[in-house]
Amino acid sequence: MNDEMSKKGAAAGAPTQRPRSPRVPVNFPVELEGQTPGGEPFQMRAEAVRVSRGGATLITEAVVALGAVVRITPPFGRALDAEVNGLWTDEADGQQRIGVKLIDPNGWFAE
Repeated sequence: MNDEMSKKGAAAGAPTQRPRSPRVPVNFPVELEGQTPGGEPFQMRAEAVRVSRGGATLITEAVVALGAVVRITPPFGRALDAEVNGLWTDEADGQQRIGVKLIDPNGWFAE
């Protein structure tokens, strides 16, 4: 793609892949609660490995579906509801990751 086409795409409002807020690498446990795609409830420990104001990346073995609502309880603060918006296996370590978007617009900082 040449520069002129690239500029036109950006000017036309083409979506970008940049996150809305910076993502910070972290490492803390969370309690994760939700339902499997079959409707079975689960509660397990997961590990937060990246957070932003409005979301997180978690390492978990939970079987969840895109769009599912889960509850995350960090070791600090209160429980937060979130929507699963990504699901993948990391090629480097073979562990499943899920991306979540916090439902409260104030994210981690909500009162």
